Amino acid sequence: MFIRVANFCRKIFNRASVETAPEDRRLLTIIPRDKHTISRKEISENALKVLYRLKKAGYEAYLVGGGVRDLLLGKKPKDFDITTSATPEQMRKLFRNCRLVGRRFRLAHVIFGSEIIEVATFRGHHQVVMSEKNVGKLALTGDNGILLRDNIFGSIEEDAQRRDFSVNSLYYSVSDFTLRDYTGGLKDLQEGTIRLIGDPETRYREDPVRALRAVRFAAKLDMTISRETAEPIPRLGVLLHDIPPTRLFEEALKLLQAGYGEVTYHLLCEYQLFQLLFPLISRHFTEHGDSYIEQMVIRVLANTDQRLRNDMRVNPAFLFAAMLWYPLLEHVQKLTQESSLSYFDAFSLAMDEILDEQCRTLAIPKRLIALMRDIWQLQLRLSRCHGKRAHKLVERPKFRAAYDLLVLRAEVEKSAELQKLSRWWREFQVAAPLQKKKMLAALSDEVPTSSRPCHLYRRVPNCDST
Repeated sequence: MFIRVANFCRKIFNRASVETAPEDRRLLTIIPRDKHTISRKEISENALKVLYRLKKAGYEAYLVGGGVRDLLLGKKPKDFDITTSATPEQMRKLFRNCRLVGRRFRLAHVIFGSEIIEVATFRGHHQVVMSEKNVGKLALTGDNGILLRDNIFGSIEEDAQRRDFSVNSLYYSVSDFTLRDYTGGLKDLQEGTIRLIGDPETRYREDPVRALRAVRFAAKLDMTISRETAEPIPRLGVLLHDIPPTRLFEEALKLLQAGYGEVTYHLLCEYQLFQLLFPLISRHFTEHGDSYIEQMVIRVLANTDQRLRNDMRVNPAFLFAAMLWYPLLEHVQKLTQESSLSYFDAFSLAMDEILDEQCRTLAIPKRLIALMRDIWQLQLRLSRCHGKRAHKLVERPKFRAAYDLLVLRAEVEKSAELQKLSRWWREFQVAAPLQKKKMLAALSDEVPTSSRPCHLYRRVPNCDST
């Protein structure tokens, strides 16, 4: 009973606040059921359960964000997010399968087996403070303007203005099956425009990751970033240095390993964001984009996109191992020239230093780092394939990934030696036992007996193409 009274008071308060904000009313467009294409049949049953239970308990509740956007575009949403007038604590009381997450802004995750329905309380406008003392109902920011804590609740009108992009600020109601648009998102969706809500510079300073999200949505949806949204990105991209490397790693996976990585790469370079995420790679960029490094990045991203389109598994360890291969090779050459280390010792040290430097920007998990090391070390062993070693290498867990990298290297470098080696391994993998024995016998007189892998040791000046 108390909850229903509280909700009634909230509705009265919100109604009063809306009347004092005529701009929200003027911008609001309500699209009736017969004028839009969203059907409940396309919405997750679990999301509908959450929406109807919130409605029954007296709360406002709407489907919002990427789920609504994708349904309007005729795409299948990967998840469904909900926004509501219920607070996180009220959500926890209403759903036994609810878990509260998030520090900067508290969210409720309603768990249905493997599916998680994310529910957020309507966000409100806020005043900014720079200290944690007496925060109360104020938003906490760091010295750089980044929002550190923002648990400010409000009305649906305020929530719409607090969202990042207009195409993600469309609300679907199960009460009357209407679509509510407070920010012109439907028009932007129809015109193929990614536009930030509010002042772009302020919004990027609040959360610099919005620049990466703008690029990701433009690539994913085949849309164009509006001029005012795009203009501050190159200037403010440096703010990404203030974002924890763990979060940037997760964003990098969304950018490069979601099926449109090659397009995303070109956009990231255009807005000078790739250079901030991968300084080891971008320092070797050339005017015409024809260095070994740049060719490798494009090929491995195109390869990843193709695998995802074919519903094949992809491994981020392979992606990063391929992207960082030529920076690694360059560093090995530098160490061998500047020290008395053997090639293999220099290779081992270079792996440590390259991974340490990259992890300052993107915190690659240790399990992936271990796999990347295996893939790299196998590159040395693939060139010494005589005798029993060939059989043992094929049985290695990461042999296939190492072989795929060898193939990419042969394509990038157009090296006759690498192409011959990759063909040999392709045939050896599928050959019958007797054929394998003949192949090894024929190879015994051709493979160099030197302990150094000659095709790796050859100098590649600045990793440029020949």
